Order: sequence, then C-alpha cells, then structure tokens
Amino acid sequence: MSVKQGLMALLAEGPMYGARLRVEFEERTGGTWPLNVGQVYTTLNRLERDGLVEPTGEADGEGRISYRLTDAGRTEVSTWWTTPVDRDTTPRNELTIKLALAVTVPGVDVQAVAQTQRTSTLKHLHDLTRLKQQVMRKQREAESAEQAEGVANHDLAWLLVLENLIFTAEAEVRWLDHVETRLHRESLRPFPRSGATGEAAARAAAEETAYRREQARQQAGASQTEARR
Repeated sequence: MSVKQGLMALLAEGPMYGARLRVEFEERTGGTWPLNVGQVYTTLNRLERDGLVEPTGEADGEGRISYRLTDAGRTEVSTWWTTPVDRDTTPRNELTIKLALAVTVPGVDVQAVAQTQRTSTLKHLHDLTRLKQQVMRKQREAESAEQAEGVANHDLAWLLVLENLIFTAEAEVRWLDHVETRLHRESLRPFPRSGATGEAAARAAAEETAYRREQARQQAGASQTEARR
C-alpha cells in the first residue's frame, strides 16, 4: 500500500499530527504495515512540498504540528479512490524470483526449496486464520455490548486486510503445489531442458555492445556541441 495515499486518506477525515496518523494507520490496517513517526513526517514533508497538505498552524506545547489536506490534496485522494491499482508498480515477488532462479542454478534442490516454503506458508495461513477468528469474536462482543460504530468499522477494516492475506497465502500454497507437480514432470522427461543459455549470452552481449555504441555516440555529440561553443 502507498503510505502517501494512506496518510492522505486519513487526513481527508480532518487535521492530524504525525504520531496520530501513525496510530490511525496501524490500527486500521491491523498493524500489518507498521510505520515509524520519522517515516510519517518524511512523507508529510514531501506532500507539503508538492502542495497536497499544509500545516494548520504553529506547533503545540509538545512540539506537534497538525496537517490538513489542501484542495489539490482532496482532489488527489478522490482520484485515488476511483483509480485501479497499477500492477506495473507492484513490488517484485521474491518467492517467484527465488524459484525461477533455483531451477537454473546447478546444485540447488528446488524441490526442497518449494517444500520448505510451503510448510512456512501453511503455518502463516494457520496464524492468519486464528487472528481472523479472534477479530470476529471481538466484533461479536462489540455488537452485543452495543459499542460505538467506529469500533466495528475498525474491526471490519482489519478483517478485510486479514482476508486479503489469507487469500494470498492460500493462492501461494496452490501455486507451490503446482510447482512441485511441474518439477516432478520435468524430472521424468527423457531429455531435461538445457535452456538457451548460449542464445541468452549472445543476446546480452549484443545488447551490451549496442548500449556502449550509443553511449559513445552521445558523448561524441556532446563533445562536438561543446567544441562549437
């Protein structure tokens, strides 16, 4: 999740200072993405620089400064709510990269790598399911005690985060099962894949040569321009 957009979404409710923003952010996401106050204020400084937030006044007696959205900030938040998440900027999946490289590096027991990860993911899935049960129990207790609506809303937010993590973990287990099946099939092939390492190396060399030629051309052009001056 974008910390920038998350903090701006919170500020849409009203002015807050950095420490309060951190608390609200962590409470509403169940502590899944912990922040520190320094990170919050660094983000606020960038947002202020970009004209999206502004301080509400001078620091209070404890040195805290509250921030609020500018008109441009409110427009930014409104746009964020209605814009799909850009998958092109999603962080790379380390597990996928790890297994993709493992099948190409000699001496790596890919089956063991996949099985170790599957055991860890199943444990993680069990922990998430237990947390979900606790939150749902807390939600039922809050409803029976007729507590404030805000408490129920925070529980719902945490449930949504937990369920997303549960679905992700379940999908990862299914994918790892598929990986093990694929590895088994590959082991039965009479002629294991050799890959196209020679072609890849030749392609990389050609790209490197083309890049260096382009760099040299640009440097020569820059030198000629400087000489004319």
